[in-house]
Amino acid sequence: MSVAGAFVVPHPPIIIPEVGKGEEEKVKKTIESYHEIARRIAALKPDTIVVTTPHSIMYSDYFHISPGTGASGNFGRFGAKKVAFRAEYDEEFVNELENRAIKEGLQAGTLGERNPELDHGTCVPLYFINQYYSDYRLVRIGLSGLSFTDHYRLGKCIAACADKLGRKVAFVASGDLSHKLKEDGPYGFAEEGVRFDEKLIQALKEADFLALMEFSPDECEAAAECGLRSFIIMAGALDKKKVSADFLSYEGTFGVGYALCEFKITGVDEKRAFDEIFSSKQKALARERQKNEDAYVHLARLSLEHYLKTGKYLKVPDGLPEEMSARKAGVFVSIKKHGRLRGCIGTISPVTKNIANEIIRNAVSAGLEDPRFPPVKEEELDELVYSVDVLGEPEPVADYSELDVKRYGVIVSSGRKRGLLLPDLEGVDTVEKQIEIAKKKAGIYNNEKISIQRFEVVRHL
Repeated sequence: MSVAGAFVVPHPPIIIPEVGKGEEEKVKKTIESYHEIARRIAALKPDTIVVTTPHSIMYSDYFHISPGTGASGNFGRFGAKKVAFRAEYDEEFVNELENRAIKEGLQAGTLGERNPELDHGTCVPLYFINQYYSDYRLVRIGLSGLSFTDHYRLGKCIAACADKLGRKVAFVASGDLSHKLKEDGPYGFAEEGVRFDEKLIQALKEADFLALMEFSPDECEAAAECGLRSFIIMAGALDKKKVSADFLSYEGTFGVGYALCEFKITGVDEKRAFDEIFSSKQKALARERQKNEDAYVHLARLSLEHYLKTGKYLKVPDGLPEEMSARKAGVFVSIKKHGRLRGCIGTISPVTKNIANEIIRNAVSAGLEDPRFPPVKEEELDELVYSVDVLGEPEPVADYSELDVKRYGVIVSSGRKRGLLLPDLEGVDTVEKQIEIAKKKAGIYNNEKISIQRFEVVRHL
């Protein structure tokens, strides 16, 4: 036995009559499609239903798999506490999945349970499924801040567990699309939200799982989406499977995209190994970038590569531009993998004798010491791209009108606390947001008095 079918579903509580109280009639097509999905799941008669949900416990560097014998949940947060659920967990499957993830080098498991109650990303699908089928056990999995390829690999582990245990599994990928489809929606309107949904719907209709992995962080943030990584785990569970898509419906009546789609497994297709395809494309892009990198970026890349392979800092090479050996300056080195930040460390003021040494030290720190990310591993090096920001001298700012998020970085200080944010960063489009992030990095509270400095950078890509 294995994954018998996979389904993309939304999770708006408003489609539950006791919550919607008549408003659910405005998304009638979504409800009709949900009932049809539930009937199809019942027809499969799965032993286990795997639900991936954005609203379970979520960590930046860890996939949480719900532990224990089972859990309960209800719609009390949405004014309908009497609509309640109890699900029994497939403990054997959970144990196997945790062990397999560890063997595959994935950060996933049952540690860190904070709230065992079933979240609405799980309860909404169960509301419909339970009307037609109840002879199953549940595996509930949260998303993470890890890479898209890690989400895909987790899906592969799920499929492998189903094979090993002889489980017939229905995979339910719970997730809404953009939350920015209408001015009166939860996050307002953004054209990027409409484009995101159009692009994602096309990918679902064509079962083009590579397209799911190629969404950029900018696209995801601008659209305020929540379900993409859930869908990518599902795609991993269908790795090397020939599938046909049956796209049932899409509605955005309340400013949030609701899509329902079934993926039927029709055979084997070794070419549909999308994590491998995606990684190969990213490596090719990184190699292309390397062909055009200047001396600053080249030095940053060589510094981290050399340290990971030898355990020692790179000696300053000969033949560098004069500025790199003769001038001192603060330097930030940023590293990205698959378009997403992988590490960024720098110095506001120089701490070494020249820019070259500053780059060497900060490149290693960015790869190994950024507390937001696990240390870079040697096998990742072929997929990394680098940028180097050389900082100009900071100057005091009296008013926000003197700032420009594209031109100036900021240093926000309060006593001994200082937070820096570079200019022209993805997703930072207002001065207020720039200041807010810099304060947060420094641990500065809103009621604390602050001083602001601005600086320009020369960015090397």
